Amino acid sequence: MRDLHPGGFFAWILVGLLAGWIAGQLTRGHDFGCLGNLGIGLLGAVVGGLVFSAIGAHGAVNFVGSVAVATLGAVMLLAVANLARR
Repeated sequence: MRDLHPGGFFAWILVGLLAGWIAGQLTRGHDFGCLGNLGIGLLGAVVGGLVFSAIGAHGAVNFVGSVAVATLGAVMLLAVANLARR
């Protein structure tokens, strides 16, 4: 993990928070709170990264691109969770 310096750590926290909050708004999910949004966003970043890698999208993205990938992953994560609840 070469990006585990303070700027990188705080950037990923911010990406996770934003992605979790946006995904919650898009899926009309329940309010998970700050820590819940962070968790969903960070897990979403992993899911989104795996999906984008699987379809052949590689390379560095800027902050907005990171939020977009993480949000897409978080939306997919929430969609699966909502299906499992039914």
